Amino acid sequence: MGRPRAFDEGEAIRAAASLFADRAYDGVSVDDLVVHLGVHRNSLYKVFGSKRGLYLAALRWHLEHQVRPVAATIAAAPDPARALRDAFSAIDGDPDLDLLLLALVERAPVDAEVAAEVDRGMRDLDAAAAVAIGGDTPAGSAYTLVATLLGLRMRARAGAGTAGAGTSLLDRIHRT
Repeated sequence: MGRPRAFDEGEAIRAAASLFADRAYDGVSVDDLVVHLGVHRNSLYKVFGSKRGLYLAALRWHLEHQVRPVAATIAAAPDPARALRDAFSAIDGDPDLDLLLLALVERAPVDAEVAAEVDRGMRDLDAAAAVAIGGDTPAGSAYTLVATLLGLRMRARAGAGTAGAGTSLLDRIHRT
């Protein structure tokens, strides 16, 4: 009979999602995961199979618990102006979209399973944006809004900031 698992799998996945969102897949080693998660290397491999297995679990958790709630908030806004404010609030200094963003640019081009997960997350955001800006709006506008949000988040991560651009845009949205 094996020893009982000495770590909470759900907590390990959440912690891994945070680490991958902060440093990306290639920026995290198995040693980093072992130290950050407080698990033994053998336990990590036994439960997740590999670093990639843990990454996929973390990405799926991220989509379910961070990206979809952002999408739901945007879609549930009472009017398009509120939806846009909620959307910009989601990217202004909030890392809730970071793992999706990093997976999109780093892993999706080289890993079909990651690409499929990223595609689902992007479709959720596109659908939320389409609802937020009106059902009769062309799908291209929702796509453009999501691309803009992710671009602003990427700039914020790179240190280019969104406060000036985001604030003035939010002010303009508020006045409309």
